[in-house]
Amino acid sequence: MQFNIKKDGKRIIVICIASVIMAVNIKTFVRAGGLYPGGATGLTILIQAITERFLNVSVPYTVVNLLLNMVPIYIGFRFIGKKFTLYSCLMIVLTGVLTDVIPGFVITYDILLISIFGGMINGFIISLCLMMNATTGGTDFIAIFLSEKKGVDSWNFILGFNVLILFAAGMLFGWDKALYSIIYQYASTQILHMIYTRYQKQTLFIVTNKPKEVCKAINTVSMHGATILEGKGSYEQHERDIVYSVVSKEESKKVIRAVKEVDGKAFVNALRTEELSGRFYQKPTE
Repeated sequence: MQFNIKKDGKRIIVICIASVIMAVNIKTFVRAGGLYPGGATGLTILIQAITERFLNVSVPYTVVNLLLNMVPIYIGFRFIGKKFTLYSCLMIVLTGVLTDVIPGFVITYDILLISIFGGMINGFIISLCLMMNATTGGTDFIAIFLSEKKGVDSWNFILGFNVLILFAAGMLFGWDKALYSIIYQYASTQILHMIYTRYQKQTLFIVTNKPKEVCKAINTVSMHGATILEGKGSYEQHERDIVYSVVSKEESKKVIRAVKEVDGKAFVNALRTEELSGRFYQKPTE
């Protein structure tokens, strides 16, 4: 496990900033709206609410959140990546401490606005951490584990798991806050889908006169292979080659740019891939 001062220094700074934003989001939006955002954060807030309501005991956010993250952290070290997990631990601990320390303040009492904008901020923070090769902890570890091992975009499955947490919150503390929390989670998930695209895939159909050069360009940029198909143009009736390949969505723009550099007249059609079975190269997580 090697550290690069410039690269890892940038990651540490961004993670620290993300921790501050997440802590402020929890104290400003989540607490003010009485929401239960799902995941380890939502479960932590739910446990705090239960102990305060039924046991009259105030439990620190950091303690509960760290205990809930023990198993996900193990999964991270064991199956995802050691450096990835270390940076995630920095995010988890720093967010917990700041949440306990930072005083809460209210921007708005409109629960719908709190649900939408709080969820959008949460999705942005999660995406920012993932782009820095870290996570906010909890179910994010599980989502990445499923994505790496199964090759599926699993964030919607995590949304389903979070609904179960919200169901418990609704039973105990009222359905209005639980339903608003679903809006929060939905907004968060949509922002995550929009910004973080590593596990989303695109199918490329490239009509070209330089199929071998195009295949080489695809492999150089993304480490993915390609298949050359034979075709015929319907207008000029000329024989044309079609290169078929599947790449991650975050790589697709780089791949298309490389293809255009090889063959400026290439016709490229990029389609969203809903499901993929078989060997697909995924850059390993550190």
